Amino acid sequence: MDLFTASPKPPLAELIRPKTINEVVGQQHLLGPGKPLRLAFESKKLHSFILWGPPGVGKTTLGRLAASATNANFIAISAVLAGVKDIRQGIEDAQAALDREGKATVLFVDEIHRFNKAQQDALLPHVESGLLTLVGGTTEHPGIEVNNALLSRAQVYTLHPFSSEELQQLYERALPNLSGVTLSSDALDLLKGFADGDGRRFLNLLEQVSNAATGAGAPEVDLEFAKSSTSPSLRRFDKGGDAHYELISALHKSVRGSNVDASMYWLARMLEGGADGRYLARRLVRMAVEDIGLADPRAMQVALNAAEVYDRLGSPEGELALAEATVYLSIAPKSNAVYNAWNEVQAFIKKDGSREVPIHLRNAPTKLMKQMGYGKVYRYAHDEPHAYAAGENYLPEGITSQSWYEPTDRGLEAKIAEKLAWLKTLDEAAGGNRPRDEPLE
Repeated sequence: MDLFTASPKPPLAELIRPKTINEVVGQQHLLGPGKPLRLAFESKKLHSFILWGPPGVGKTTLGRLAASATNANFIAISAVLAGVKDIRQGIEDAQAALDREGKATVLFVDEIHRFNKAQQDALLPHVESGLLTLVGGTTEHPGIEVNNALLSRAQVYTLHPFSSEELQQLYERALPNLSGVTLSSDALDLLKGFADGDGRRFLNLLEQVSNAATGAGAPEVDLEFAKSSTSPSLRRFDKGGDAHYELISALHKSVRGSNVDASMYWLARMLEGGADGRYLARRLVRMAVEDIGLADPRAMQVALNAAEVYDRLGSPEGELALAEATVYLSIAPKSNAVYNAWNEVQAFIKKDGSREVPIHLRNAPTKLMKQMGYGKVYRYAHDEPHAYAAGENYLPEGITSQSWYEPTDRGLEAKIAEKLAWLKTLDEAAGGNRPRDEPLE
């Protein structure tokens, strides 16, 4: 056999790619009886749509089936490699198919989110005219990555990762192509875990272990053989994509909700997926100041210490410090009182004018300033009972006493609330704050 002219054997994933809608595994929320894509395929009244989901869940397969189900011309391009020139060529081919055979064209654009606005706009008039039925595949949220004009002309359908039961169905379909090799249930479970819901990855792993078993003369793959002939893959994660923001959101909300186990789970998921530990350390510091605040001021120091330890040790040793900080933040008393107060103060200042600093609060480093009364009636708090100038005013004229900061009854803030209440009684006993102008509306 000439090794340079022999046709290569297609990958397992290509060999068992579904030829009809009934052969498709998974996505029954779209392909089951009475569901939108099945209805469209069976009625042969296809509409443009965008398939949003993680890798390896059938986006390309559904694009091909859309064409075959409607007996349409099929053109596939990758937005990673294609440019406007390729789009124009596809449009010309679609027009030729229409003129020559009277066939409509399904244009499948893989990773459509990689097209820039100009490239997406180039598709619009031809989707609008009906020359092209667009099927886009994307791993990123279409509402963010696909422009509104194109979204208004296409339905968005969400695809889900394969479940363990659906991966089992893929295995059973793949068996005739595994050269007589079978896998034990433990070995299958291992590969399912490595696949992480990605059907293409699962089939590639099946092919890998079956080829290894064939070479070793082993008719069955057990757990140990599967371990020795494969290696774990990184979990689904994209440092700049939806998975990144979904996972960090889940981590933050779990910490805020004081669920220790969930917090550690999401932290581990991100680290396992390749997230930068320094980024996670920064986010832990943010959680400490936003969601714990003065209810437990030590939380900020714990988070900062974890960031420093991780910076020195890196992964995997420094990950334990991040885990310890995550546990501490999860069980710490929660308060967003300072966070809310800071937002309110910033909002007030943005809509308010630049008011003058009251004369009694100004320094008087020059003789002229002293003559002008700068700091003349300022009360030095350390000379007052309890080191508190009861009734003194520290805000500009025209602003009444505010209560932007409202401490909670949790953790240290319970003590802070008691202190503020006591200071308020001193102010009231002193006759209130210094007289001021009427407050702004």
